Amino acid sequence: MSPSSPAAPKEPSPLFEDFTREFAATRRVLERFPSDHDEWRPHAKSRTLLQLASHIAGIPTRGTMILATEGLDMATARPAGSPAPAGELVARFDANVAEFQRALAKATPDDLSHDWVMSAGDQVIVRDTKRSLMRLMVVSHLIHHRAQLGVYYRLLDVPVPGVYGPSADESI
Repeated sequence: MSPSSPAAPKEPSPLFEDFTREFAATRRVLERFPSDHDEWRPHAKSRTLLQLASHIAGIPTRGTMILATEGLDMATARPAGSPAPAGELVARFDANVAEFQRALAKATPDDLSHDWVMSAGDQVIVRDTKRSLMRLMVVSHLIHHRAQLGVYYRLLDVPVPGVYGPSADESI
């Protein structure tokens, strides 16, 4: 490339290239949210359907926070906000994903190599590089809870959308 040529577009990081696919799959699952079952839960120790879906919609904000901070002390952290109204789940998720993607696009390899720490006072809960935590606390966390939501849907006879191919509720 000559000095007068425009800069080549930045190639997506192989580490993060699946984020877009995972966010799209999660959006499809949230689109099926049955608002007539907000308070349903499969077990007394489980979150309600709305609490779980709201948690999922908020997971991308964890990535934004990790990129912007050096850590989080759970002993002094403010509690999470109230659940999203059922009709706002997809919009809230979309906004949170967009904010996270903007923050991630600005992050340099050096930024991602810095450690981030979650603690509860003096007790360290997790310490890892921001790069590793993008996978652990954002995408893997999202996939875990999205699968839980799929089980909730199955138990409620809500058609489960395909994630990595068609589901039992979709024809090929």
